[in-house]
Amino acid sequence: MSRTRFSGRTALVTGGGSGLGRAIARALAEEGAQVVVTGRSAAPLDETVALIEAAGGTAVAQVADVSRAEEATAAVRTAVDRFGSLDVAVNAAGIIRGAGTAVGDLPRDDWHALLDTNVTGVLHSLQAEIAQMRGQADGGAIVNVSSNLGPHASRRGLTGYAVSKAAVSALTRGAALDHIAEGVRINAVSPGPIGTAMSRHPGESAAEQAVRMKEESPLGRVSTTDEVAAAVLYLASADAASAVGTDLVIDGGASA
Repeated sequence: MSRTRFSGRTALVTGGGSGLGRAIARALAEEGAQVVVTGRSAAPLDETVALIEAAGGTAVAQVADVSRAEEATAAVRTAVDRFGSLDVAVNAAGIIRGAGTAVGDLPRDDWHALLDTNVTGVLHSLQAEIAQMRGQADGGAIVNVSSNLGPHASRRGLTGYAVSKAAVSALTRGAALDHIAEGVRINAVSPGPIGTAMSRHPGESAAEQAVRMKEESPLGRVSTTDEVAAAVLYLASADAASAVGTDLVIDGGASA
């Protein structure tokens, strides 16, 4: 596999300050992309940029809340102003709320927060990214981060989150069909449990999660952020030129 698939390309990663978003940003930079990372807090974004630069890559940070359309648009503008184009976008920003709560007891504030970030935030990002890419000679590639929960599996106490991610998968397929003729190729990746705090039960340590996953996952472990990032980079690359509206599940067989 070429390690320069994204040389000279500009990539935007939302939710790039930690976890999977950070791993994706670093992987893109390692393969030559100039990366813009966004998120709600400056300090984690600056840490991502420092890690990329220490490895010889190029990155800039911009604080942006994707639930606000104007901030999603500003992030795209930053990419274009700094680097001249937007060739790849990965919409990884997401939250989890109300974990362990039955639907009948789910606080409405949690429900609205999930939809505002996980669904409307992806819509805002897509609209800003498509507006730029559809006018470029080479178009662009977008990957949305969904989940195996919702589109492919269910779990008690996580219905609000699952609904939001099912919407991301539906949004991905519809947008992919709407915009492929304009040269904008859109796909999704749907991870299962990964090695981040967001995938753990409340109060659960990484070691405790590892023990639990030996029983719960056919693979016997969580997926690593690097493994999921590799799937994202495949979908964003020319290697996946005919992948349109694909939802690539990376969950160790949990939803098989």
